[in-house]
Amino acid sequence: MDSFSYKNIHPVVLVTGGALRIGAGIAELFHCRGFDVLISFNQSNDAAAKLVEKFNTVRPDSAHSLRANLAFPDEVSVLAQKALAWKGHIDILINNASSFYPTPFELTKQEEWDELIGSNLRGAYFLAKAISSSIKNRQGSIVNLVDTHSDRPLANYPVYSIAKAGLKAMTKSLAIELGPSVRTNGVSPGAILWPPSLEDSEDPQVLKRREEVLARIPMKALGDISDITETVYFLACSARYITGQVIKVDGGRSLGPTN
Repeated sequence: MDSFSYKNIHPVVLVTGGALRIGAGIAELFHCRGFDVLISFNQSNDAAAKLVEKFNTVRPDSAHSLRANLAFPDEVSVLAQKALAWKGHIDILINNASSFYPTPFELTKQEEWDELIGSNLRGAYFLAKAISSSIKNRQGSIVNLVDTHSDRPLANYPVYSIAKAGLKAMTKSLAIELGPSVRTNGVSPGAILWPPSLEDSEDPQVLKRREEVLARIPMKALGDISDITETVYFLACSARYITGQVIKVDGGRSLGPTN
């Protein structure tokens, strides 16, 4: 454990969307480094239960999960109340939960706007608001999982891109609103895990599309979940003089075309 953990003998981290993929990796790293871990999930009940069981086998009563759809304000409020009740405090909030699907401009529906803005931005904002007093009291921090598409919008995903751009702006705003007691930073992952549409490694079209993606990355490779989790942990626990920053972990993809 680092200096943050020594100051707070039983530090607690809340990871939204913490049951799968990058969220699960973040939860696991914090748990390995001595944190009690609370994960929220929406539909991934089985994955959340297995992860919590794994953590509690290593260290009893060190993990817990709560279901919440962050697109619904009432569920955000209940999540905050239950999260604070678990151990009596929250030291670190990792806003990782996210919905991601296309919304071509001419076909965008109001409910899609509400769901994408709610899960990616509004929920994160009001969850932070609800537990900010505890984070302040613990001299903790907030880390938001943004996206490289907050700067370079993804075609046919305008609402998602807008939501992530808002989350980036929120990161900077909360650094001002909550400082100096709370540091707020963000991480913008690039290509770390293939999306479901590119998971079939036996499909020639999928392989071709993968090659096209990698060709646009100076590092010519996908990142690893650990590249994200270690950056999140650094910003949350070690970067005592960094706030209001969004770190891109994308192998240089955001630099633009490589040829």
